Amino acid sequence: MLTALRREPIISLLCEAQASLTPPACRRHGRIELNQLFSLCLVTLLYTFLHMRHNLKYFDKMRFLRKRSAVSFLGVLVICLLFMNLYIEDGYVLEGDKQLIRETATHQLNPERYVHTFKDLSNFSGSINISYRYLAGTPLPRKRYLTIGLSSVKRKKGNYLLETIKSIFEQSSYEELKEIAVVVQLADFDSAWCEGMVQDISQKFAHHIIAGRLIVIHVPEEYYPVLDGLKRNYNDPEDRVKFRSKQNVDYAFLLNFCANLSDYYVMLEDDVRCSKNFLTTVKKVITSREGSYWVTLEFSKLGYIGKLYHSHDLPRLAHFLLMFYQEMPCDWLLIHFRGLLAQKEVIRFKPSLFQHMGYYSSYKGAENKLKDDDFEEESFDIPDNPPANLHTNMNVFENYEASKAYSSIDEYFWGKAPSTGDFYGIVFEKPIKITKIKVVTGTEDRQNDILHHGALEVGEKIIGSKKGRQCTTYLRLGEFKNGNFEMTDVEHKVLFSINCMRILVTKSQKEWLIIRSISIWTSQTSNQ
Repeated sequence: MLTALRREPIISLLCEAQASLTPPACRRHGRIELNQLFSLCLVTLLYTFLHMRHNLKYFDKMRFLRKRSAVSFLGVLVICLLFMNLYIEDGYVLEGDKQLIRETATHQLNPERYVHTFKDLSNFSGSINISYRYLAGTPLPRKRYLTIGLSSVKRKKGNYLLETIKSIFEQSSYEELKEIAVVVQLADFDSAWCEGMVQDISQKFAHHIIAGRLIVIHVPEEYYPVLDGLKRNYNDPEDRVKFRSKQNVDYAFLLNFCANLSDYYVMLEDDVRCSKNFLTTVKKVITSREGSYWVTLEFSKLGYIGKLYHSHDLPRLAHFLLMFYQEMPCDWLLIHFRGLLAQKEVIRFKPSLFQHMGYYSSYKGAENKLKDDDFEEESFDIPDNPPANLHTNMNVFENYEASKAYSSIDEYFWGKAPSTGDFYGIVFEKPIKITKIKVVTGTEDRQNDILHHGALEVGEKIIGSKKGRQCTTYLRLGEFKNGNFEMTDVEHKVLFSINCMRILVTKSQKEWLIIRSISIWTSQTSNQ
């Protein structure tokens, strides 16, 4: 049937109609999904019409149905479909993760080089085929532990890139520097600005470039998708849409480049100050999450700062940002990406390791005074919190279970009004030597939900099965004061290896109890 119809003049019209409805022309209007649907409908209607014409004999006998009439009919049909398309509102917002996938469009990075249909995130495991210009340095063959990525553009006011790079290196020890790689993407199309920045970077950080821990790259403009005439979601002005859309593509190209440089990747902005020895803290946090599933760990609550990923997820994230580059800002897209990969809750650690220091935004030089009030610049020693089983005989409220007080995530245990003798117990998997203990109860919002009368004890001589283990003897280290307990040099006060620790309620209270955090520092692990 299709062979017989190949020479029909109407097929030429069909091809022209399809061509008019496909990217990049349609993409400029932000209606890729709708136009593809109309194109499919058009093809179906035309094929049905031709099939009827070919099979029904009375069509041959009806002299008034000529080719000219068919062309006129189809022309009217095409005009009607386009007319409908013009009046369909394109300012929709994606609703939920499933609809995000269902309504995904065929999107082009380059009309001839990059066309993908977004069907499944797992399909996007390969790198994007683009060429990078090395402006300074080259990656070493040895894989590092952590890559730090920064993307920078020319600002109308201020420039913080050099200070950010300086902070990364100055706040890292010599041993930490061996495990990191810093990749700076100069993402501005102003070649003179890029050349000037490369010169400044090369002069100030020459030894880091030579050591292979600092690389500066650039992606030519021709690899970028269309950045004009994009959809104005959220009533953003056109220049704002262009800025945030280009930023999504900038980050996608940076992620794509960094995918094989290290085991983990953290994204920073180009106006950030780092906490001292941040890498050591990151490593400790990653170790504490061993055996649990996560997509993104957050070390700052601001923007696209301090977001940590497994490097094997970077290709998928790069493709994801490209597919939706014009839909919404990158920090919103990251929420969808995390959810699509089945991490529904934010996993953010406090104190924050990175602080926003820029006063002027890269967008139009507008003032940007955002600060992370959880940031601590000086070195802080995060607790070890060795593996342990947690249990309590208190009445737990909803899902604020015991494990949340022992986690380094910003969560807590919440129990209903405790009585004398109630306890929160910790049984360590192995005997340990403790150097410091800190327990905080209550929160800023519920300052009265503290342990008003309680003590902290450590135990030895463990008995029982794996699930029901407990210590036979306990040593009281001290009482809670104003809801908190803190003690240093514990190893000098406790001569035995500690198997258990418990928080004991010494007097009933009508207020509920929030155990906000339990922090334990150790010196060594003893043999059983």
